[in-house]
Amino acid sequence: MAELATLWIVRHGESTANVAATHAEASGAELIDLTHRDADVPLSPTGEDQARATGRWLAELPDAKRPDVAVVSPYLRAVQTSRLALAGTDIPVHRDERLRDRELGILDGLTGHGVRRRYPDEADRRERLGKFYYRPPGGESWTDVALRLRTLLGDLRRDHEGCRVLLFGHDALVFLLRYLVEGLTEDELMALTRQDVIANCSITEWSADGEDRLALTAFNDVAHLRQQGARPTKEDEIHAEPV
Repeated sequence: MAELATLWIVRHGESTANVAATHAEASGAELIDLTHRDADVPLSPTGEDQARATGRWLAELPDAKRPDVAVVSPYLRAVQTSRLALAGTDIPVHRDERLRDRELGILDGLTGHGVRRRYPDEADRRERLGKFYYRPPGGESWTDVALRLRTLLGDLRRDHEGCRVLLFGHDALVFLLRYLVEGLTEDELMALTRQDVIANCSITEWSADGEDRLALTAFNDVAHLRQQGARPTKEDEIHAEPV
């Protein structure tokens, strides 16, 4: 199978919804105070700083290691992250709806406490089916997202063989790309989700290993944020470590 030279995925910078969700969970609220639909949630000021810092990291890469193309989730927080990070570059940018965040259906905008209070049957069903296969009414399971990512990877390998491809997306996509690229099992994937929180503007990278395969070279790395003078999101910081 044709392979890429390098694949990166950058999670979007801190969004206003990330800030609201952290506050809602900490306060025991049932609802997250959201003023936008999920696709229109913007970056917070901290998220903008993180995206600019990611751009400074990109600018310091040698020419032979810079991305050939960027593919971006159409959700505003990812689009804003890509614009700030790629400002001043001539890297071609494409949007692809297959990189959108996981859709939560009737659970959208609820905290964990809110789901248990308002939809106890769904909380029980999720517990019974497990995180990987559970699909909330009107939403997507992790396997649904994996299917759209699988088709995206196939297109990237066909259209950009031997190239360096940079993705801008969302936290679940980082985990699921590891599942797909590295051939993880459900148990291995779920173990990752229990031990790691994907940090805002973290970098995950795979590079060709000489045998026409991609090998993980960095995971959930935010060292560039500190090096470039940006603050990692507080609740993410202790979880974000390079491989």
